[in-house]
Amino acid sequence: MTSQHNRPDADILIIGGGLSGTMLAVQLLRLPGQRRIVIVESRSELGRGEAYSATELGHTLNGNAARMSVDPDDADDLTRWLGEFIASGGWPESDQQHVPLAELFPPRGIFGLYVQQRLAEAQAKGAQHGSSVEHVRGEVVDVQSEASGIRLALADGTEVNGRFAVLATGMFAAARTPQTDSNALNAAAVDPWDVAAMRQLDSQGRVLIIGSGLTMVDAVVSLEQAGHRGPIDVFSRHGLLPHVRRQPPAWPDFLGADHSLRSPRQLVRALREQCEQAIAQGIDWQAPLDTVRVHIPRLWSQATDVQRRQFVRHVRPWWESHHHRSPPPSAALLERLVQEGRLNIHAASLQDVQDRESGQVRISVRYRGEDQPTEVRGAALINSTGIQYDWRRVDRALPRQLLARGLIQPGPLALGIASDPGGAVLDAEGRVSSRLFAMGPPLRGMWWESTAVTDVALQAKALAARLAERSER
Repeated sequence: MTSQHNRPDADILIIGGGLSGTMLAVQLLRLPGQRRIVIVESRSELGRGEAYSATELGHTLNGNAARMSVDPDDADDLTRWLGEFIASGGWPESDQQHVPLAELFPPRGIFGLYVQQRLAEAQAKGAQHGSSVEHVRGEVVDVQSEASGIRLALADGTEVNGRFAVLATGMFAAARTPQTDSNALNAAAVDPWDVAAMRQLDSQGRVLIIGSGLTMVDAVVSLEQAGHRGPIDVFSRHGLLPHVRRQPPAWPDFLGADHSLRSPRQLVRALREQCEQAIAQGIDWQAPLDTVRVHIPRLWSQATDVQRRQFVRHVRPWWESHHHRSPPPSAALLERLVQEGRLNIHAASLQDVQDRESGQVRISVRYRGEDQPTEVRGAALINSTGIQYDWRRVDRALPRQLLARGLIQPGPLALGIASDPGGAVLDAEGRVSSRLFAMGPPLRGMWWESTAVTDVALQAKALAARLAERSER
């Protein structure tokens, strides 16, 4: 439901209606008690956001169905829903993956349908005890915290008032986010997920991609679906590709058994030993690695800033490539293109984006081991540098205003924003807000891993309980 006029006050305002905001609403609606929830989201649909608005079947989840339930109390929720969806005639292409139901990697668009259905069910349950959720379509550009509550200013000039507000803004994809320091890359680049735009490119032209993480994987999938058959050159500082996600057997929780492991160096050493043990037993090295994830929030939060910086500087590239793995269908495409000689990965850092000349885009890169930059030309350029977590660099109204008003402060290492352990944001003076909260990707600096479906689901349940308790006072 979208209201255009006479928007009512709310008990809880949710800024952002993607996965984070929708899952928070679901958890609030499931709780007993009567409360009014307003979600402010610029898209026409809730539950999709940046990640799950994709319509191409090739853009799949990075985790299989058994790992992607939005219900923190039911790990099989998505698997069951997907089985019913396929049985009813949805996603007939699922049999092309040739794996059991729980190991399927569903398209993101279909996952968005799943989230929306869970929201509809929660709305029906909430209505039984007088709770409601309303979708106000618009963009929040300013927030004011007052003694009586929170006031949101929208881009169209209207205001929405509530007792509490939650920043559920999701991820700021670098390819779609204006930067305060330089927008030259995005100005010259093609959107990584815009298959229609890619169909307008020379199908044999050379495409240059900056960044080699999961956004790059999506970009290559988009190019393939657009009919591009020319060379692709990928440039990243370390030249690391995401590993393919496999389904390893269970492995003992070695971190749960030994809490003496605290520093990044200790963790890396122990993890390497565990992986070597697994390989010696003929077991996939991903088995020990997959036990680490549940401990990341604890390890990150108890680390010192020096230890966090060491991790980000020295371990992060390898952590990202080993932990944030590629779905098998996408990984198979990349492997084929590499074997065909069409996809080339270069360890090089972007130095400059130059003006187009003769219809070609020109960039300057410095290859690893070289002192001087080299000019590279291509028919098209794609920004696949991932997510911008530093809110100080995001050139959008809401982050700018929140920082200018002193309502928030950057999180550790300038990753997202700072909060207390329960999601209440810290203002510029370090005071814990009693009105403004955050969840999901904005809390990257607090927990390091705060973007995956499981992270969001757990945070949504905990924050919903906290807000429900406060709203009843």
